[in-house]
Amino acid sequence: MTQPPRTTPGGARTATATATEAPHRLGLGVLMDMPWGGGRLGRRGIGFVESDDGGGDVTDRVRAFLHRHGGDFAYSALAFQPRSRARVRPADYVRAYDRFFEAMPAGSARAFHQTELNMGTPERYDRRPAAEFTNELAARYGFSWVVEDLGIWSLRGIPMPYPLPPPLTEPGLEIATRNVAEAARLLEPPLHVEFPGFTEGGSFVLGRMDAFAYFARLAEDAEVRVTLDVGHLLSYQWLRGRTGKSMYDGIEALPLSRCRELHLSGCQIVGGKFRDLHHGVLLDEQLELTEYLLPRCPNLLGVSYEDPMYREDGRLVERSWRNYARLRDLVGAWQRGEAV
Repeated sequence: MTQPPRTTPGGARTATATATEAPHRLGLGVLMDMPWGGGRLGRRGIGFVESDDGGGDVTDRVRAFLHRHGGDFAYSALAFQPRSRARVRPADYVRAYDRFFEAMPAGSARAFHQTELNMGTPERYDRRPAAEFTNELAARYGFSWVVEDLGIWSLRGIPMPYPLPPPLTEPGLEIATRNVAEAARLLEPPLHVEFPGFTEGGSFVLGRMDAFAYFARLAEDAEVRVTLDVGHLLSYQWLRGRTGKSMYDGIEALPLSRCRELHLSGCQIVGGKFRDLHHGVLLDEQLELTEYLLPRCPNLLGVSYEDPMYREDGRLVERSWRNYARLRDLVGAWQRGEAV
């Protein structure tokens, strides 16, 4: 099989369109989780490593991927991972982040995936340090937006192994809406709130409210833009028994007019259960739901391929080629305004 050819990135502009304006379509982006220490197990060599100058650097494997495939992407984002247990300071991260963004083609737009805003938690939580840190980075890198899953990322200072959905109850919705509104107020770039994951066996759900209607009410009341992770949507549909053609049921209840970005990460059906594994291999269902969503999200800016998996030479793993190429072609047609 031949490696999918690279494409030329589209022009990148800052995401400033209002909810009533047709936005500039950025096209395909890449979102990369970048742990410190160079990853582990199957992701060994992916992330940041310490460098001789103390500032940190991307691994050779990451640099090889961005050299080989960076031209496919009109924008890039990295997901925040703490370097240590110390209080976060931009000075401890910017040299490594400089090197990450320098490895992308010139003119690519930039965004940032936070993991410290903790907007789904029912506990009191001080978001000011995370917001101040993010705003300093945004001033340096010109982030077009900041995104974070609407989840419980930590409780009493203890990080969750996988962010839990917020309590799907009226009190839970009221608290989460306040949390989101506060985070949006503290951040200088626009906040995109991401629909949470519902991976069966990886998280659990409290409450009985419909998650799509819950998310729509929260976005409306907090007056924020949203990101829809296609795998997260499918994880919720699978949890409710909505598989096959039923995976489209209820989708219209989501705040589609507020959606600015779609995410797709590698997923798999294991023992009849949906698994959001982030292994780079996209399901056919993810592409089918993406094709369904593209014309229904009038204010969409872009579609991110999240956590690609690639070899030491930067080549995408072979199992991901087919559906990655399909995603690239689908998003390219949407960006050009062609019917999808």
